[in-house]
Amino acid sequence: MESSVMKKALQEYVDAFNQKDLERLISLFADDASVEDPVGKPLKKGRQEIEEFYRESMSGESKLELLAPPRGSFSNAASITFAVHTKMEGRSARIEVTDVMTFNNDGKISTMQAFWGPDDLRMV
Repeated sequence: MESSVMKKALQEYVDAFNQKDLERLISLFADDASVEDPVGKPLKKGRQEIEEFYRESMSGESKLELLAPPRGSFSNAASITFAVHTKMEGRSARIEVTDVMTFNNDGKISTMQAFWGPDDLRMV
């Protein structure tokens, strides 16, 4: 997988999320993809579960702010590091996250793992 293809898909992921374009975001995923957000929580598997996850994630005021450009690899994985600006219990919050995604031969996201934990969340 070309690193440039993966990086472009990750930028598209951020842009679609921030524009609340669920259909565009979901189109980046393979039909049999999985999402683990955060790592250690139950997997969301397949288009329906992933769509439900992102529909809920995008329903509020959440926005993603890239903290560095997308990073590629010499294989089929790439990552983005970003801050999620959101509201929790009526207060502004910031979560710093690194997502690692793998891609299939068609350039679709096969797996997404979000790395963040309780100490990466700050009430602002």
